[in-house]
Amino acid sequence: MKRLLMISLGAISTVATLTITSCEANKCKAIVCANGAVCEEDGSCTCPVGYEGERCETATRDRYRGAWTVDETGTVSGVARYTVSVENGPAINQIQIRNFNNLNNTSVVIATVTPDSVFIAPQTFEVAGVQKTVVGYGVIEPAKFYGAHGEIRMYYRVS
Repeated sequence: MKRLLMISLGAISTVATLTITSCEANKCKAIVCANGAVCEEDGSCTCPVGYEGERCETATRDRYRGAWTVDETGTVSGVARYTVSVENGPAINQIQIRNFNNLNNTSVVIATVTPDSVFIAPQTFEVAGVQKTVVGYGVIEPAKFYGAHGEIRMYYRVS
């Protein structure tokens, strides 16, 4: 009888242990990561290049698109104010900047973007028959009152 009781208790504890450990929730069952992102064990999404957001639902370049007012302070020239147009680039993590350096609206500079930075790899474009080369980088700075990104501080060289 004692032996039967011990075997029964052992069987019950084994079944209870298996039941308890097999009920761990799979956090990724309730998570849908967008744009080919991967759901991690903790329920977070690891975004592919070019996407951001809690579920990777936003293209990073969307925060850069639009018309931007430029206040340019050069080492040779005084302050110049003009507008640039930022549009989607050829890749999901790229933008194209029209009217870069206030040269003209037909030349396009391609930049790679991350959630907080812009990178301009060395590239050449033509203005009025003259070849120009540009290289540089920039950092987005949040607006003081609205929390959105309100300014991009760019550092570049045109030669």
